[in-house]
Amino acid sequence: MRLLVVEDEEDLAEGLRVGLTRTGYAVDVAADTAQAYDHLTLNEYDLMLLDINLPDGDGFTLCRQLRDGEVDTPGNGDLRVLMLTARSGLDDRVRGLDGGADDYLVKPFHLAELLARVRALLRRDTTGATATVSVRGLVLDTARHTVTLDGAPLALTLKEFGVLQYLMTRPGHVVSSEELLEHVWDANTDPFTQTVRVTVGTLRRKLGDGWIDTVVGRGYRLAQEAP
Repeated sequence: MRLLVVEDEEDLAEGLRVGLTRTGYAVDVAADTAQAYDHLTLNEYDLMLLDINLPDGDGFTLCRQLRDGEVDTPGNGDLRVLMLTARSGLDDRVRGLDGGADDYLVKPFHLAELLARVRALLRRDTTGATATVSVRGLVLDTARHTVTLDGAPLALTLKEFGVLQYLMTRPGHVVSSEELLEHVWDANTDPFTQTVRVTVGTLRRKLGDGWIDTVVGRGYRLAQEAP
């Protein structure tokens, strides 16, 4: 999953980037609304963590413009928004939620709570009401960040987990290398890198035969039936 952090406090933004990256998310950072617009129009994100007070505007306006379709994003428009702010007043919380935010977290906050809220929002988007995705005995738990195959745990790297999660939440769909690069890696990744091919290769070896199909010229697909 790819996240955008819009936060002008440099230390907090870096702390969020490190904490979210260590959990397995691909993270880009914008320090103001201008940078946020640039990122949103170029990249497809699953969730945005949005500060309200920004040097050149405010998060309320950016969120409203996003919901009103005034920001030309490459995705399907179903971007989750978690507002992060020092404003704790009821009026501000109501304004943020009415303006299109999906959740609202007041600073200061614990990273553990933020991660739990991020997981909850992403579950709502991809798997309905459950933290787990299951295909043919392969079970991926987004809350615990674990994967088991026929009850046996699989040790995956963060990127392998991200690739598998993306494939499992799109059953039967062919996913291109570019799409995986867009959602599992961040903006600093070389678009000509072979990292997607290498990661899919190591993931395929850990899963065993019959799990990930290569569709020549198009990408990869999680096999829904055993060979």
